[in-house]
Amino acid sequence: MISITEKTLQDLQFPTVLETISTICNTDIGKQKALKITPFKDKETLMQALMQTSEYVSSFQNNNAIPNHGFDAITHEIKFLAIEDSFLEVGSFRKIATISSTVNFLLSFLRKFEDYYPNINARANQVELTKEIITMVDEVVDKYGEIKDNASPDLLNIRRSMNAVRGKVNQSFGTAMTHYNSLGYLDDIKESFVQNRRVLAVLAMYRRKVKGSILGSSKTGSIAYIEPEATLQYSRELSNLEYEEKEEITRILKQLSNYIRPYLPLLIKYQDFLSDIDVIAAKAKYANKINGILPTITEERRLYFRDAYHPILFLNNKSKNEITHPQTIELSQESRIIVISGPNAGGKTISLKTVGLLQLMLQSGMLIPVHERSETFLFDRILTDIGDNQSIENHLSTYSYRLKNMNYFLKKCNRKTMFLIDEFGTGSDPELGGALAEIFLEEFYHREAFGIITTHYSNLKILANELPFATNANMLFDEKTLEPMYKLVLGQAGSSFTFEVALKNGIPFSLINRAKKKIEVGKVRFDKTIATLQKERSKMEKTSQILKEEETKAREEGKKMETINVKIKQKLESYQELYDSNQKTIYIGQKIEDISEKYFNNKNKKELLGEFLKIIEIENSKRKKATSKESKALIEKKKEVIQEVTVQVEEIRKEKKEKKLKVVTEKPKPILKVGDRVRMFDGKAVGTIDSIEKNKATVNYGVFTSKVSMEALEFVEAGKK
Repeated sequence: MISITEKTLQDLQFPTVLETISTICNTDIGKQKALKITPFKDKETLMQALMQTSEYVSSFQNNNAIPNHGFDAITHEIKFLAIEDSFLEVGSFRKIATISSTVNFLLSFLRKFEDYYPNINARANQVELTKEIITMVDEVVDKYGEIKDNASPDLLNIRRSMNAVRGKVNQSFGTAMTHYNSLGYLDDIKESFVQNRRVLAVLAMYRRKVKGSILGSSKTGSIAYIEPEATLQYSRELSNLEYEEKEEITRILKQLSNYIRPYLPLLIKYQDFLSDIDVIAAKAKYANKINGILPTITEERRLYFRDAYHPILFLNNKSKNEITHPQTIELSQESRIIVISGPNAGGKTISLKTVGLLQLMLQSGMLIPVHERSETFLFDRILTDIGDNQSIENHLSTYSYRLKNMNYFLKKCNRKTMFLIDEFGTGSDPELGGALAEIFLEEFYHREAFGIITTHYSNLKILANELPFATNANMLFDEKTLEPMYKLVLGQAGSSFTFEVALKNGIPFSLINRAKKKIEVGKVRFDKTIATLQKERSKMEKTSQILKEEETKAREEGKKMETINVKIKQKLESYQELYDSNQKTIYIGQKIEDISEKYFNNKNKKELLGEFLKIIEIENSKRKKATSKESKALIEKKKEVIQEVTVQVEEIRKEKKEKKLKVVTEKPKPILKVGDRVRMFDGKAVGTIDSIEKNKATVNYGVFTSKVSMEALEFVEAGKK
């Protein structure tokens, strides 16, 4: 059973990935679910989750995109429906109908395109497709979230009565307003609304002369708001009807709540299904951002990540337009443990974290940024010891903490475990700590666990070289600039470049020499040998890369030349066909011209017809009968050739024109003034400038005048044409 601790998730920055996915989700419930993603416990559920994400990614490229799955959460409605005799408000029913409609549409779509999305459809099949909820709500609530008039017979009668009374209210109010306005009792605004009721705006001095109920006054007290006596009676009647309407609506909502209540488990499933789809969609969108794919999941004990990117680093660098260097890492039964060495800030920890985080993401149902030929198997545990883990609360030093961690590793480590240890053996005396680290490494090795460690300890590099199924690796370093190249190379230990980096950073050479004398000669020679080998490998890598690039360029150029040759041949054939066709047309035209001339001279119709028939028979004898399909194809081909020729001619003309303009513009342009002899760049006629106004000149050509832009004119010297 797969079991990965919270510490491992934190060490590998897994929560950062979840936060990014959470922000992509459309719904609040989806966001919460995304933050709770953990590695799956069993392979079957994991594979289904991976395939669902992969299917959703494919929907971005095909024509059958998965429809919108957004929804308003109905958590509040679900809680209320669970309480007996409770009832929901009108807006809640509209939300329930909308979520039901969204689910039904999505279920129908997934069943229709099951061949495209079999695994997402398998999740959809766990939910029942029913339109009863929508039907029940639609009978009572309209699309604007209001109770329909015909929701019940009583409500219909009440609302009809209300409309009739409102008419009487408006009529009586209108009569009163006309009457009192004619007497001059009303202010200029005439009417207003107080407590949602129409009132007359009566001047304060006449308020006793207007019969009705005073509902208020203006801030200054100059206007009294009075509801006319005739209107008051109808207003009271309307208030009674509004109360009856409210009571009837409450009864209808209670009834509808009771109808919907049996569907409560289904509504819970609806919300759960849509939020699951939201998380799958967010995973797919995240995969698109990081160029994630689904590598092969094997039963064989092998991890092979080719061109793997650390997703967090990749997105950060992408936002800054910086390059992220991919790494290729392989672990197998014959190469179970990799010991990475090399200088600090060279990318050792990132390489280690990349493997761990990608494996975690994959085992949590996410696609990962690797080459399509990558593959891996599933680990039961991923154990990590990364970074400075001092525990102030428990009074533990870094080394004490690491020892406790190693003890946990020893208890849990087996052939289904991957361990990742950064700066293995540090925190204690280099000699003693290195020796203990060596023993731990041997123990992990004999338990057949897979693992990657980073270290500066020479004894661990030597041990990795001696163990048959372990291997050294190093991060490439530029020997000239002493800058990291962020590329992992398997098969050779790396030098820490301790003295070289110190020299580059300004430490005096004399001090470095004294430091070298302080340590054993063997260690210096060993580190120097590693450094030399690393430099040689770096040179070979560069040479190999240059040769590969040149070979790729040569192949690409060869392919381009082949393509160009084919196109040229096709164009020549098309031009030849067009030329032959034109020659034939010219020949027939000449014949017809000769016949026409003869007929013009002798007016002999028989001879004319005979000559025409003769020409037609000769031409028909040359051509074989083509099918209608071939004829159409020939016509289309001719059109294409003519179009190509036209385009070519236009391009040649354009090039000539541009060259001409370029030649002209290269010369320093004189400032034109009134009286200068000028002509247009693309013209021959020479004229004289009569006037200049707003970058336009009036040019007199003798017979006529013309307004021309100054930029289109060139100066003509006297005596030149």
